[in-house]
Amino acid sequence: MAQSNKYQTGDQVKVRVDSPSHHYRTPTYIQGKTGVVVAICGRYRNPESLGHGGDGMPEQLLYRVSFAQNSVWDRYRGPSGDKILVDIYEHWLDPVGV
Repeated sequence: MAQSNKYQTGDQVKVRVDSPSHHYRTPTYIQGKTGVVVAICGRYRNPESLGHGGDGMPEQLLYRVSFAQNSVWDRYRGPSGDKILVDIYEHWLDPVGV
């Protein structure tokens, strides 16, 4: 049975703050930040499981999330419209304003 996407393009999301003792793919600099889903990349085997010899199952949904550079980097002095795009697995994201 196909699983539905928890988020859609345009949804605001917040990256969960965590530091698991095992391998993880979510950069610490983006944790706790709020962004907007700009693409749904597909389902992939979970790299957090694969990093420890697991089979990566069940597959996890990967989203591309856009963040304002000046909300990520306190001292960012580039143009205010600059964005950073980060691919983040669904289990690292929480909805905003729900």
